[in-house]
Formats: sequence, C-alpha cells, structure tokens
Amino acid sequence: MCSRFLCWFLVALFSFCCSSSFAFIVTPTRPRTTGILKMSSETTKHVENVLFIECGFGNDSHGQSATKAAVRACRNAIEFNSIPSINRLVPGGYDALKLDVLLAVPPKYQSTLDLEAVKQVFPYGATKFTIQDGGMVAPSGIAIDSLGDTNDDMVVVCASVTVGY
Repeated sequence: MCSRFLCWFLVALFSFCCSSSFAFIVTPTRPRTTGILKMSSETTKHVENVLFIECGFGNDSHGQSATKAAVRACRNAIEFNSIPSINRLVPGGYDALKLDVLLAVPPKYQSTLDLEAVKQVFPYGATKFTIQDGGMVAPSGIAIDSLGDTNDDMVVVCASVTVGY
C-alpha cells in the first residue's frame, strides 16, 4: 500500500509540475496484433469510460535507455492486475479496450523513446501515449562501458495507465 502511494505521489509530482507535453495515438493496423503501428498527433479524448488507473515507475541504471525505463514503468503499473470480466464490462470486449498511457520522461532522453517497444507491454487494446517532461536523471554512481553506459546517468520514467473504453 505504501509503495503504491509513493508511486502515485511521484507520478503526481513529476507529471503535474511540468508544463510541456505531447500525445500520440498508437493503434495496431489490425486489432490485437503487434504489427505496424499508426501514429497521429490527435488530442481528442481517447478513453470515455474509465475502468481503472494504475501507476508505476521504472529505471535503466546502465545504458541510459528511456525505452527500457518506460517498459519497466508500464509493466510495474499493470503487473498485478487481472480483469477477467473485460468481455462483460467493455462493449466489444478486448478488441474495444483503450489505454491512455502518460509517461513522464526526462527531456534529455525523450528523443530515444521507442513507443512501439513500449506498446508491446500491453497485450490488448488501442494505446494513446502522452509524453511529458518529468521522470528523473540520477547518478548511478558508475559508468560501465560493457553495460552500454555513455555516462553515469540513471534514467527514471513514471507511468500512469488509464484503462477503459
């Protein structure tokens, strides 16, 4: 319970203290596939009926990968969830599921974020990503060449995942 509150607090702190953000709608070309993704700068409301919201955070201690940190943050947000009643709750079932994913990523590492890789964390639904300045860059204490380090930065990403239809 305490760690969930701390995670929520960190997401709130990093997410709401920053003003710049941008959004992408990422939708599989065919429902429930992991094929080519379409991206648009559409800013309309994506999830009309919210079922639940989960928060998580992840980091990459070595290698400075915003993608690895974002994947870990999204997994952390959804890893303890099981919703066996989606077919009863959501008209259209799993194929009609929608996810709004807010990622707070350090500005220095946003350009390296691979949203297609992050999308693979979610097994169902159309995903809308909103990326905003946030997260954290902290010192890892050591740069290890064999682990892909270019410096001693540890990249931390916060995620908020809204699930609905």
